[in-house]
Amino acid sequence: MTIQAGIIGYGLSGSVFHAPILRSVPDYNVHTVVSSDPDKVRKDLPDVAVAGSVEELLSAEIDVVIITSPNETHYDYTRLAIEAGKHVVVEKPFAVTSAEADQLIDLARQKGVLLTVYHNRRWDNDFLTVRNLLETGALGKLSIYQSQLSRYCPEVKSEGWREQEVPGSGILYDLGSHLIDQALFLFGMPKTLWADLNIERQGAKTYDYFHLVLGYATFRVILHSGSLVRQAGPRFELHGDKGSFLKYGTDPQEGQLKQGMYPGDAGWGEDQPDQYGELATELSGLAVQGEIETLPGRYQAFYQRLAESILEGGALPVQPEEARDVIRMIEYAVQSHEEGRTIKIT
Repeated sequence: MTIQAGIIGYGLSGSVFHAPILRSVPDYNVHTVVSSDPDKVRKDLPDVAVAGSVEELLSAEIDVVIITSPNETHYDYTRLAIEAGKHVVVEKPFAVTSAEADQLIDLARQKGVLLTVYHNRRWDNDFLTVRNLLETGALGKLSIYQSQLSRYCPEVKSEGWREQEVPGSGILYDLGSHLIDQALFLFGMPKTLWADLNIERQGAKTYDYFHLVLGYATFRVILHSGSLVRQAGPRFELHGDKGSFLKYGTDPQEGQLKQGMYPGDAGWGEDQPDQYGELATELSGLAVQGEIETLPGRYQAFYQRLAESILEGGALPVQPEEARDVIRMIEYAVQSHEEGRTIKIT
């Protein structure tokens, strides 16, 4: 069986992160795309139908619907797709509120369809390397896990919906969703959260800076992002009682997709040696310091695992409850900032 996929939205997310990956996994066929720019779709995907509305797509012979439209539409489009009996992939963030996410989870369970969220950065090459490093115990008992994903974009793109003062906009829902999901995937829910949110750029209408401190029993997780960072610090910085790990640079898969590369191409998801992280630790009483080769990134793993879920009943690549908890953390972060206090997580 070939899984027939429909995509709602063909902006950056649909055209770069979803369509190329879907076409690289043999289990899928991109059947229909809903877009306000049909010429762009036909240029990239000449053999794919272009629908003028979500309702038209849902009436087609589609098995799974991928929702890549603006965040404030996620709830409505996901609900429509579930009610039409389709499996659903929602681009992160899952929904604007955790209450909406819970409603969608319950509805999918009632209708007997699969629901998952595209937290693709679980398959970033640097994150895979950090996860592997933690599993080896090379750092000992963890003290600090710091993850930063900042940009330098001093000009506000007023035409972009992410820059508008609308539900689900701003950097906390955008990059924050990635960093929070990675932390929760590694460590589970924290005991406390403290947040500082800010609007850095002149003319910005929504948060474009955040600094979060997640409190666990014996260590702290620091998640940070800004919009005026011309020269970024470490992407990851981890410290434990046996060692430290620093990693600069960012995963290359987004840039490779924009260049027209596909999973399986030579160099896919791989770092150049000058991007390898540095580990300082202790081995048999001796201080050891050196580079750690970055594991290859593999965004295709998300859709490979989803195919196994649909065809064989395997586990989802991302459980919807996990994605719901990311939204809960965003809500706690806003509460912490507005009330100026540390929030106890319940």
